Amino acid sequence: MDTPIEKTPRPSSDKARRASMMTSKHDVEVGSSETGLERSLQARHLQFIAIGGTIGTGLFLGTGSALAAAGPVSLLLAFIFIGLIVFSVMTALGEMAAYIPVPGAFTAYATRFVDPTLGFAMGWVYWFSWSLTYALELTAAGVIIQYWDSSLNVGIWIAVFWVIFTTINYLPVRWFGEFEMWFSSIKVVTIVGFIIFSICVNAGVGDQGYIGFKYWESPGAFAADVTDGASGRFIGFWSVLITAAFSYQGAELVGIAAGEAEDPRKTIPSAIRWTFWGIFSLFTATVFFLGINIPYDNPNLLSEAEDASASPLVIVATLAGVKVLPSIINAVLLSAVLTAANSNVYSSSRILVSLAESGHAPRFLAKTNRIGTPYYSVAVCAAVGFLAFLNLSAGGAVVFNWLLNIIAVAGLISWALICVCHLRFMKALSAHGIQRSALAYSAPLQPYLSWLGLFFTVLITLTSGFKTFINWDTSDFFANYVSVILFLVLYVGHKLVYRTKVVPLAEVDLKTGCVDL
Repeated sequence: MDTPIEKTPRPSSDKARRASMMTSKHDVEVGSSETGLERSLQARHLQFIAIGGTIGTGLFLGTGSALAAAGPVSLLLAFIFIGLIVFSVMTALGEMAAYIPVPGAFTAYATRFVDPTLGFAMGWVYWFSWSLTYALELTAAGVIIQYWDSSLNVGIWIAVFWVIFTTINYLPVRWFGEFEMWFSSIKVVTIVGFIIFSICVNAGVGDQGYIGFKYWESPGAFAADVTDGASGRFIGFWSVLITAAFSYQGAELVGIAAGEAEDPRKTIPSAIRWTFWGIFSLFTATVFFLGINIPYDNPNLLSEAEDASASPLVIVATLAGVKVLPSIINAVLLSAVLTAANSNVYSSSRILVSLAESGHAPRFLAKTNRIGTPYYSVAVCAAVGFLAFLNLSAGGAVVFNWLLNIIAVAGLISWALICVCHLRFMKALSAHGIQRSALAYSAPLQPYLSWLGLFFTVLITLTSGFKTFINWDTSDFFANYVSVILFLVLYVGHKLVYRTKVVPLAEVDLKTGCVDL
């Protein structure tokens, strides 16, 4: 039940005042109609939830084939350039989330600032993406364990980890935040350790002796893909640009947790800054040292294995003559996918809460229990994890892989729409006579950064399957663009049924859930 402001007892402390504010009519979207979500996540929790969802197999495994396709300098430039785009998205999201911290954040903003139909399509595509990723991570965990014992059935581990992480997501959110923080720390420590190790290897500690930048000279700094010459080098760069974009996906999860952030005016801006710079630094440093310590024509970079044997981090150690590292990296890979699985259930369930609060999903999905857990939403999202068992049959694996293609571009679509929401948010503030300088956090270089982020995310989304057009394959075309097709079907279908219109700037709701009121 909502508590009228005039009947709320005067709080005796800052902490009590924040608790009182959470139950006011202005914060109705923060929780359900009963107890609501619990605001107990601190900045460090938000940071590691995003880190847990971002740093994973894309960095530990995907960078190997990317290095082979484009060469070390193209790989590094791609990660730096995509980092700039992520910065534009993260700061835009931070400004909105610090002002209106609601569960699901940007899916709710699309409904309130732009068009209910846009919020519907964006929310469901993003939910599909993260809930299906849960099934992917469960499968990956089983495959990684088979590195040590191939006789163990993957289905055993799918079931074991499903029970563990579903249970964790029913715990109070502050416990979840602590668990995620410590689990994600393993990945951070590993990457930092790898960077130090790479410096030593490059300086001559290893079988290869001093390396320096000799691999940038031979076989070279740039590789050609599909065709030779400048065109091939550009194609290689663009393909890695797309890989880098997929690797960064998950950084926006800071916004998903906004509805459960303690003191969001301070917590969210801090989490946005530390999350971006932390992820950007770790990613660029890792790909830089991979590029100087491994020649891009090393055949092991093209391995299709899904365990440590395919990791470029292991290739660096193997070339240096270090034998013990593969098992250590495999253990880190396991922790990486398990942390991601934990984040997947959390993020997808909060998106479902946002959809329910916005009227785009059954209302009961927004209900929470006495400790603030949206138990119905967690149950639905956890149930999607059972799709992982499709991998146990040959025909099911084909279906599963098609479903997982939804994941690839869904993050890019969300990035583009976050920029759209922010552009509308700034216009709405102006229409309501609110100065951005008065906000708890004001994104820099606006509106230019949001326009830049919007342009390039749309461009990369539309060209994500560009190789299909070079050598046409109908099946690959649909596999690459299934997310875009799904988004358009949801958008057009909802628009035809509900006939919604773009929300006039004067009618944009800037009050519900606003912490400044």
